[in-house]
Amino acid sequence: MTKTVDHWIGGKSVEGASGAYGPVTDPATGAVTTRVAFASVEEVDAAVAAAKDAYATWGTSSLAKRTTILFKFRALLDAHRDEIAALITAEHGKVHSDALGEVARGLEIVELACGITTQLKGELSTEVASRVDVSSIRQSLGVVAGITPFNFPAMVPMWMFPIAIACGNTFVLKPSEKDPSAAMKLAELLAEAGLPDGVFNVVHGDKVAVDRLLEHPDVKAVSFVGSTPIARYIHTTAAANHKRVQALGGAKNHMLVLPDADLDAAADAAVSAAYGSAGERCMAISAVVAVGAVGDELVAKIRERAEKIKIGPGNDPASEMGPLITAVHRDKVASYVKGAADQGCEVVLDGTGHTVEGYEDGHWIGLSLLDRVPVTADAYKDEIFGPVLCVLRVDTYEEGVALINASPFGNGTAIFTRDGGAARRFQLEIEAGMVGVNVPIPVPVGYHSFGGWKDSLFGDHHIYGNDGTHFYTRGKVVTTRWPDPSEAPAGVDLGFPRNH
Repeated sequence: MTKTVDHWIGGKSVEGASGAYGPVTDPATGAVTTRVAFASVEEVDAAVAAAKDAYATWGTSSLAKRTTILFKFRALLDAHRDEIAALITAEHGKVHSDALGEVARGLEIVELACGITTQLKGELSTEVASRVDVSSIRQSLGVVAGITPFNFPAMVPMWMFPIAIACGNTFVLKPSEKDPSAAMKLAELLAEAGLPDGVFNVVHGDKVAVDRLLEHPDVKAVSFVGSTPIARYIHTTAAANHKRVQALGGAKNHMLVLPDADLDAAADAAVSAAYGSAGERCMAISAVVAVGAVGDELVAKIRERAEKIKIGPGNDPASEMGPLITAVHRDKVASYVKGAADQGCEVVLDGTGHTVEGYEDGHWIGLSLLDRVPVTADAYKDEIFGPVLCVLRVDTYEEGVALINASPFGNGTAIFTRDGGAARRFQLEIEAGMVGVNVPIPVPVGYHSFGGWKDSLFGDHHIYGNDGTHFYTRGKVVTTRWPDPSEAPAGVDLGFPRNH
C-alpha cells in the first residue's frame, strides 16, 4: 500500500483534509511510492494559527532555552543522518554520499544557530548627552515561512528554520511536494528535542499553499529558494503583502580557466561541479569558459573523466550519479542536448539515451558535454538543472569576464589559475555573489552568508550567516534618560551630594 505523507501542525502529524494529493516517485524505478497531502487554504491557516499561538511564549523565551533545544536537535540530527539521507535518496534519487553531504551542510547551520547568543547581542552608547544612553537591540518578527526546493529537501530548510527559531520566531515550512519525507523527519526530531508544539510546522502542497502563505496577514517574512521566475513572483507577491522577503533564484554558474591553470585539477573540478547531484543544484558549474589555447586539452580531459562516471540507483554504493527527479524534468534536460547541434554547439558527449539495466523505467540521463557553445544557444542561456556542461571559448581574460558579467544570473562563479594577481582582479571585477578561486563550488560555510546577485536574488538579505540573523530579526533603538538620585524631590535624601 502506498504510504501517505501528511502535514505537521501544532507538534503532531495531521491528516490532510483537502482530499487533494500528489504523487511521490522513486526516481530510480519510476514507481509511485508515496502520496503527499496538499493543503487547502484552511489547513495553511491552521498551521499559521498554531505558529502564532506558539509565538506568544516562544518569542519571549530565554536564549538559554532555545539553544538548549537546538543542541539536543543537533545531536538527534547527527544520530539520524543516515536515515534522513536514505529518505532523500528514495525520493530525490541522489546517491547516498551526496545525501549525507546535504545533511552535513544543514547540520552546519544548526550548529550556527546553537551559538546564536553572540549574534543577538545589542549595542550601548553611554552619555550621548548628559545622563542619556542609547542602546540597540534586535527582536524577533513573529511567524515566518520557508518555501523550499526539491533538490535539497533537508539542507535548504535547515538554512532557514534553525536561525529563525533561535532568534525567537515560529516557523511554517512548505517543502517541495516532490520529496516531502525529509521535512517530516526533521519535524519529528525537533519535537523529540523538546521544541514546543507549534514552533515548527510543515504544510505540503502546490500553488494554493504557497499563495496563502504569501498573503496571510500573520506571516511576517518569507524565505524562498528555487527558480528565478518563481523567486521573482514570490518577492513581488510577498512584498505587495507587506512582508520581508529573501528569494533566491536560479543560476548559470561559470568557471573561467586561464592558460596557466592546472588543467587536470580544472577538469576534475568541472566534472565534479557540473555532474555532481546530477547537476540538480543551483551552484552547479554549467558553463566552462576556456581562455586561449587550453580549450581542446581541457575538453579532452573533461570527456575522459565524464565517460568513467558510474550512473545507477542512489542506494547502490557503486553509483556516482543517480537519476533525475522526474521523467518530465529528464525529458526537458534532454531537449537541450538534442537541439544543441542545430544551434551551433559541438556535441562531444550525448547522454540522452542512457538507461540502467534492471531499472529501465527510472528517470535516467547520462552526462552530456557541449563544446564551442555560442551565447545564443538555449543550452547556454537557460538554467538546465541537469548533467549538461557547456564549454565556451574566448581569447582573453577580459573577454571571459565580459562574457560572464553579461549573464543575467550572478549566483556563483570560479576561476582556475596559478596567478594570484589575476585571481585578485577576478574576485573584484566579477558580478556574482559567491566567487571561488581554484574552488569550483564556492558555497560559503555557515558563518558566512549564501546568496547571489542580479536575477539570482530578489530581496536585500542573503541566507544564513549574519544576513540570516538580520533577516529574522528587526532592530530597535532605545534612548534613555534617568535623573540622577541627587535630583530627588526635597525631603528625600539618598546620600548623594547636591553639588551641581
